[in-house]
Amino acid sequence: MTPTPTDRGDACNNLALRKAARYLGATYDKALAPVGLRSTQFSILQKLHSQGEVTITQLADMIAMDRTTMASNLKPLAREGLVTVETSPADRRARIAAITPEGVVRLKEALPLWRAVQARFEDNFGTAEAAQLRAALNAVLDTGFEPWAE
Repeated sequence: MTPTPTDRGDACNNLALRKAARYLGATYDKALAPVGLRSTQFSILQKLHSQGEVTITQLADMIAMDRTTMASNLKPLAREGLVTVETSPADRRARIAAITPEGVVRLKEALPLWRAVQARFEDNFGTAEAAQLRAALNAVLDTGFEPWAE
């Protein structure tokens, strides 16, 4: 029996996405390393800076991450004083995350590094193609799956 492309994994959407995500993620991580941030941490700081205080659950939803993983990602940022995570006064079960002034400073230090790698990617991949890629990847989030549903 001759294996089909799917049998070999060549047509696996998940594998293709994860390979590209690891490749691009490592590229952004390398670019942000001089300011001591990883790409996920940078994204968290960006969201908190633009959104203000949010619950961990809301932040996880914004970044398409499960709540437990988000809480784990916030711990090193909190240890470094870049974010705060406190119990919500309105709902003692909820925890509120916020960027600190030190977090804003680190984010501003990281922005030129992020902009440079973003521009380099778009130069190599194509600006229009990068926009199409982002649109296609955002559309994936609307396919109806509930990966973190309890």
